[in-house]
Amino acid sequence: MSSKQQLRTRAIRGLQLDPALVTRVLQGFVRDEIGKFGINRAVVALSGGIDSALSCALAVRALGSDSVLAVLMPYRTSNPASRSDAETLVRQLNIASVLIDISPAVDGITDQLHDKPSDLRRGNVMARTRMTALYDQSESFGGLVVGTSNKTELLLGYGTQHGDMASAVNPIGDLYKTQVQTLSEALDIPKAILEKTPSADLWEGQSDEDELGFDYELADQVLYLLIDEQFTADDLVSDGYDSAIVNNVLHRIEASQFKRRLPVIAKLSHRTIDRDFRYPRDWGR
Repeated sequence: MSSKQQLRTRAIRGLQLDPALVTRVLQGFVRDEIGKFGINRAVVALSGGIDSALSCALAVRALGSDSVLAVLMPYRTSNPASRSDAETLVRQLNIASVLIDISPAVDGITDQLHDKPSDLRRGNVMARTRMTALYDQSESFGGLVVGTSNKTELLLGYGTQHGDMASAVNPIGDLYKTQVQTLSEALDIPKAILEKTPSADLWEGQSDEDELGFDYELADQVLYLLIDEQFTADDLVSDGYDSAIVNNVLHRIEASQFKRRLPVIAKLSHRTIDRDFRYPRDWGR
């Protein structure tokens, strides 16, 4: 092994997981965190992609098929295969589902704008509209929203604040994208979902990896070494990683920190929400 492959080998090993153990931990997490509030039901935005499929499967394992509602929310330009794949999973998991076409709501906003919105802006409106519909179904069904953002997306800021990043509990937020793939295979997620090109399906032809400029396997290695192992960018470049990609990843982490925390509250009192007011005793428990 070349001396410039030591970190790469370390990353590959570090990203390996025990699917059976991780499944037990995550289904316990969903059951316990939702149950803390006297609730035993969940709603999941099912897109037809692998992340939402895994979150939904974990919720079913934790709460039972009768206690999980899948919400499908296509836009008029969405790939029909996305809906078809989501419906396949619904049948496999034997759960209830609701179909909500978000096209009228999204167009009702974007058609009134004075300037033509970019694909990114329209995509953000779509993501936030979906979350509006999902939280409405959360109230109707009496379940908490289970998140579908993985660790890679959260670290890169590759998601919409108050859109697809919103949730009450998130079982996959500490799983990198490649780990999501591994666990999904172990949980028998449908082959069509496992093999499709990662995409938020926000506009025609959109691809996560094309938009990011690097593939998830490489991104996960870089993120694991920078975040979990706390190596520097120089360490990675010395090991043979492309400096442009490493610096791109590092920039995305730094630039998206605001997405990974609650809104910052100016501290005036002795006990400020999310700084001092965050212990179980504060909630009356």
